Amino acid sequence: MTLTTFVTAAALSSGLTVGLVLGLFGGGGSILAVPLLVYVVGVSSTHLALGTSAVAVAASALANLVPHARAGHVKWRCAAVFAASGILGALAGAHVAKAMNGERLLALFGIVMIVVGIAMLRRRSTEGNSAVRLTNESALKLLPPLVATGFAVGLFSGFFGIGGGFLIVPGLILATGMPLAFAIGTSLVAVAAFGAATAASYAVSGFVDWRLVGLFVGGGLVGGFAGTALGKGLGDGKPWLSRAFAVLVMAVGVSIVIKGLPALIGR
Repeated sequence: MTLTTFVTAAALSSGLTVGLVLGLFGGGGSILAVPLLVYVVGVSSTHLALGTSAVAVAASALANLVPHARAGHVKWRCAAVFAASGILGALAGAHVAKAMNGERLLALFGIVMIVVGIAMLRRRSTEGNSAVRLTNESALKLLPPLVATGFAVGLFSGFFGIGGGFLIVPGLILATGMPLAFAIGTSLVAVAAFGAATAASYAVSGFVDWRLVGLFVGGGLVGGFAGTALGKGLGDGKPWLSRAFAVLVMAVGVSIVIKGLPALIGR
């Protein structure tokens, strides 16, 4: 698409919005990337929006991974197994999605947004075993759930072109029993891997606008720093803001589903 002044400003501000949410809440922002690209930036192809957002999601995850890694909140071996199996799922999911009608795919994405919003309203336990590690002794117990859960989440992530952090975090907790803080840090490795695999699949098919990627990621970096700073200053008000964001996600999802209902039911 042509990079007019409006499109450039819209892409930068949309990326800033996603980065702001990621910095503020540590996740959830990527679910807004596709609707912003379609309805604000004006990307006419759902597949192009999915491919472009996948690159932005991967880049954002890598940027957010650094502070978690420095804090020692990344279980690298668990992350590697989860990400490797998830990449296979992401490639399969992206392959199926590219063959689907764009309007129907967008409507299904709206349903996912509603589900994500509901999941975000639920409080997650912070308890768990921080000493859990993937070793020769624990492999028999940890490998099967890590591989199975990683592939399933990757399949979903690749199909919808999103990071899937809202599924990866509980998936890692379910598979390993690690605490929430470690699951969030470890999940970013998988988010980056899934996003990169999905982006590669779409890029091969010509469904990535690299100019928009640059603008979106640039805005996201600024938004990420602002969101992190804002989150530190909010204190006790942050949970309420998180719930408000969850409601916003559901509202956008409902709007997308209503617009795409004819395509969803085959009319």
